[in-house]
Amino acid sequence: MAENQVGEALWSSAELELLDAAQELEIGVRRADGTLRRAVPIWVVCAGSRVYVRTWHRRDTGWFGQALRTRRAHVRVEGLEADVAVEDVGEGSPGQRAAVDAAYRVKYGGFGDAGVGNMVSASAAAATLQLVPLRRP
Repeated sequence: MAENQVGEALWSSAELELLDAAQELEIGVRRADGTLRRAVPIWVVCAGSRVYVRTWHRRDTGWFGQALRTRRAHVRVEGLEADVAVEDVGEGSPGQRAAVDAAYRVKYGGFGDAGVGNMVSASAAAATLQLVPLRRP
């Protein structure tokens, strides 16, 4: 299993397959007291061994705002549930943004230009979050 730049475990190949196959991921963001907010469905993509989610625009409210504040969530797709660290990557490097944009276009391009177009816009790119699995010893 690979590690990211700060030594955290990344997703296994089996987990990446489940995440990539899922049309939507359910994300329940942790509150400051550690309890979970109600899960909401969002689009999810894999770029290499990394997992990303976006909202159409950055905001300080809802699941996205809470994710920015607590940096923790619980995610679920068929066959997989995981606690994750939430990393705010924003637009990231040009290469990272291109890879995430391409993953959205490939996976969700069949939903029409309006849907995928919104998710590869500058405002959506600025709202990119990376999900890193939290492994318990």
